[in-house]
Amino acid sequence: MGSATREALATSRAALSVPGGTTDLATVESLFGAGRVIGSSSQLLSALGDASADAAAKVALVRTVFGTSVTPRALDLLAAAVSERWSSHDDLLAGIEELGLRTSAVSVLADLAAPSGTSIEGELFAFGKSVSSDAELELALASKLGKIDAKAALVEKLLAGKVSGQTLAIVRHLVQQPRGRRIGELLRHAAAVVADESGTSIATVTSASVLTADQLARLQKNLQLRHGRALTINQVVDPELVGGVRVQIGDLVIDGSIATRLADLRLQLAR
Repeated sequence: MGSATREALATSRAALSVPGGTTDLATVESLFGAGRVIGSSSQLLSALGDASADAAAKVALVRTVFGTSVTPRALDLLAAAVSERWSSHDDLLAGIEELGLRTSAVSVLADLAAPSGTSIEGELFAFGKSVSSDAELELALASKLGKIDAKAALVEKLLAGKVSGQTLAIVRHLVQQPRGRRIGELLRHAAAVVADESGTSIATVTSASVLTADQLARLQKNLQLRHGRALTINQVVDPELVGGVRVQIGDLVIDGSIATRLADLRLQLAR
């Protein structure tokens, strides 16, 4: 990520805290939809992603193109994003996508239709597990040969009425604009961004067998003390670990599995 993009992301995120307009599900869908429109038009993407172009002119273009098709709040956030200098055109699309993801976290708090205690991160994780365990489904969602509309329709069929509107909007967007990323990567990244906006990080805990609620609670407490931040725990069972646990928080990996210890011992004995 270039320095220009880092600065642009920081400023775009700050725009979320600026009062004005309603941050709701419609705003989430507007941001994702606008990102897909921009990504599908090389001319529009080139104009809005031009780091040397006048910021006011880019904002005026956004308001002309999207003024009547997105919510007022989404229009303001789009204007904030395009007025910044991004290191690449793809970074601009990534920035708009991140705004949509972060808006999802904000909007679910005020969404009366969302069940109490809705966890977008948890819903994305559960869907990711379903996809990774079904090769046919993964291929249907990830194949470059598949039609975008068919992928969106499949997501709608699988998730409508079973997850929050925010999660449905996120997954539907991701399969329509993957930008070269694998479906598992897409879902993990989206969950991490949503969690970050909610003030937490995601810890993926992999163990040989299912951990008890008490074990998870103790592990979560210890990890939070070490990490210095609230954590959402996602549990994965992998019998090949034999015993122990492996924890991943972002790029940090804490591997205390017996399988890894045995592998390390074999390497030492082979020297």
